[in-house]
Amino acid sequence: MNYVVRDPIKLVMQALFRPSGVDGVFARTGLFERVVDGLNGLISRHREPGIEILRFPPVMSRAHIQKSGYLQSFPNLLGAVCCLHGHETEIRAAVEGDKAKGAWVGSLDVTDLVLTPAACYPLYPLVAARGRVPAGGQLFDVASDCFRHEPSQQIDRFQTFRMREFVRIGSPDQVVAFRQKWMSRAPEIADLLGLQHKTETASDPFFGRAGKLMAMNQVEQCLKFELLIPVRSEQQPTACMSFNYHRDHFGQTWDLRIEDGAVAHTGCVAFGIDRLTLALFAAHGLDPDDWPKVTRTALSL
Repeated sequence: MNYVVRDPIKLVMQALFRPSGVDGVFARTGLFERVVDGLNGLISRHREPGIEILRFPPVMSRAHIQKSGYLQSFPNLLGAVCCLHGHETEIRAAVEGDKAKGAWVGSLDVTDLVLTPAACYPLYPLVAARGRVPAGGQLFDVASDCFRHEPSQQIDRFQTFRMREFVRIGSPDQVVAFRQKWMSRAPEIADLLGLQHKTETASDPFFGRAGKLMAMNQVEQCLKFELLIPVRSEQQPTACMSFNYHRDHFGQTWDLRIEDGAVAHTGCVAFGIDRLTLALFAAHGLDPDDWPKVTRTALSL
């Protein structure tokens, strides 16, 4: 008898996603979203009392992203929103051109919008517009659909993905204490979910030769840590959460100042919602009803 061995990655993809025709862009099934809802509920139960909740759209101001420094650090990852402009005759001529070659694309012009690359970027100009940061600092729960232009066929790397963040703005001591608390709390949550994990220093994918130096400095100064969980393999675990200390970068950029006039520091803990959900299916299988009781309880499944 001949046995057919099915690719486990393909089985997961078929159960959790539907293809869009573009690498790293998927429709998510009800099965996947059931766990996403549970995961978001769990994260919400761990946020601090009195935290301000903001949900951002998947687009943001192009001027704001330029001022923030993202364009200089990650120009290869940024997506811009472009549209057809002009009178009806001009637009009609563009779309009725050589459709087979996509000639209309050449008629696109940039708008004042870009695709949001991380959930916290729209926050800082909003806070700056309010005036001074209270002496006790501020806490935010932010989320957004995000985009980064890095097409891939790997199951754990999407071009468009959901990010949830807790952001702390205040004095250096306040931000460092916030990050340290979450670096202790996050492994406890991973244990609750029955996920293997380890925490390591990390760097952002800065662009170009200068970016390599920035990444080295980031690691040397321990400004970024990641919680790594097996999704594709134990040998190459996936970064599912990150713990970031921006120091005074956004404070200087947006003139964020505490009541005493000092430049505010910022930091965040970021949850990769889709990656964490994938990690749960990779660890426990495709039927949440068969998952460990403690995990199902934590996710309210």
